[in-house]
Amino acid sequence: MPDDRLDETSETTRFATRLTQVGRPGARAHGFVNTAVVRGSTVLHPDLAHRKSVESLRNEQAMVYGTHGTPTHFALENAIAEIEGGTRCQIVSSGLSAITTPLLAFLKTGEHVLVPDCVYGPTRRFCDGMLAGLGIKTTYYDPMITPEALEGLMRPETRVLFLESPGSHTFEVQDVPALSAVAHAHGARVLMDNTWGIHFFQPFRHGVDVSIQAATKYIGGHSDIILGAVTVADESDWHRLRDASMALGQYASPDDCWLALRGIRSLGVRLKHQMAAGLEVANWLAERPEVLRVLHPALPDSPGHALWKRDFTGASSLFGVVLKPNHGVDAVGAMIDGMTLFGIGASWGGFESLILPTSGTIQRTAGTGKFGGEMMRLHIGLEDVADIKADLERGFAKLNEVTGG
Repeated sequence: MPDDRLDETSETTRFATRLTQVGRPGARAHGFVNTAVVRGSTVLHPDLAHRKSVESLRNEQAMVYGTHGTPTHFALENAIAEIEGGTRCQIVSSGLSAITTPLLAFLKTGEHVLVPDCVYGPTRRFCDGMLAGLGIKTTYYDPMITPEALEGLMRPETRVLFLESPGSHTFEVQDVPALSAVAHAHGARVLMDNTWGIHFFQPFRHGVDVSIQAATKYIGGHSDIILGAVTVADESDWHRLRDASMALGQYASPDDCWLALRGIRSLGVRLKHQMAAGLEVANWLAERPEVLRVLHPALPDSPGHALWKRDFTGASSLFGVVLKPNHGVDAVGAMIDGMTLFGIGASWGGFESLILPTSGTIQRTAGTGKFGGEMMRLHIGLEDVADIKADLERGFAKLNEVTGG
């Protein structure tokens, strides 16, 4: 896959160029290059008439009160809406909030949501806990479900089809356009966690109504913020989302928003580098004698590869590895503990490479996610690829010491 797939053109400029412009006045505006950090709670008005007129704009980018946003929030919202290809964006406090807020906005008691079995663990916990407590039922489905099979799961009370493509830990790529068409035919809205596919997948061109980003990941890019973003294209969806966000008291630190804006400026070069590095490491791992399978959507034997090739313009540097059955839990632990460059920690999208065992953390109820061996998740950062491979070599040596390979 050529690197220039990232250089998707728009009507005027390419992606990397747009990233230097979004969320700020522009190259020829008078003032400092970067948007300022604006902190505040109370907004003052010259008179009551002005206060009334501004408060009527609560769903717009207007300074009403601190929780409604500051110019720093608005700049980031505009930037992410541009990246996602939508029209409106709501910044929220975390990636999980970016999932839970629209679910609460588009569901009420007695209704039904369809969720892929590969979904991010905290999303499942929210559905099984809070949504269930509110009388909202969840059905988990095989992420590789066909449109015909999805038809059979739709109910009169189904209001939301949730997508996560690729799936968490096992990286199944879903047929988003076909599944979205089924949902829309039944009057349901389509919500998608698009964090892995940032820029590589344009959700609104493929039938998605609400796109979710954990801005903690690639947008922040430096593992030092917690932030979420929800983007829509339709005005009626915006009002429901904005009202829910305000009702829930969602708020993100303007300092984190400023750091996210800084992260966006280098997003294009980081994505390009990490995509190439991730592919090189994934292909190298696929040739290792200890490895049964690499779950990277850009590799031909990864689930949904043909859909990735059809719908995506590139790949994230987060992927899974399945080890051969002779390597058990203890061996995997020895491998990870024996490495020195890869960090052991949650999250991803930062500059540093990370590794975690995932076999014991995958919860499934629809019978999916069985790949025949112990599993790990890798995130490839900005380190030199030769050093990344050398660290993995150290880990494999420890793995083979335990298994006698």
